[in-house]
Amino acid sequence: MLLFLLVFAVCLTILVGTVAMLMLSRTPRYRTEPEHLLTLFDKTLDKRVSVAEWHTLVDYPIRHDAYLESIRRRAQHVMEEHGRPWQVAQGGCLLSRAGRDELEAIRDHLRARLALPKPELEA
Repeated sequence: MLLFLLVFAVCLTILVGTVAMLMLSRTPRYRTEPEHLLTLFDKTLDKRVSVAEWHTLVDYPIRHDAYLESIRRRAQHVMEEHGRPWQVAQGGCLLSRAGRDELEAIRDHLRARLALPKPELEA
């Protein structure tokens, strides 16, 4: 009986500890930054991106920056209009030539915006 109580107490302690850790921990958050989108666009234009990588970044909404969200939506629209995901498996490009041109314009626009100096806030 003593062995049973010992095993029960150890299992109960582990279970309560696990539940407590899960209750106190926060849900992990992923925050898409402009550099992530630039890297994805560069890899897409160089024919080095997978379909899964594209959808992981472009299909995830960006709530912390309205400008980045608009860039993400434009990229999503380019994929809908010019996407060729079946050609990636054969070594082809994810987008048609027109899609690559549009994506290059989006990338250049984002890169130019990042190069602008940030306005200083007055104290």
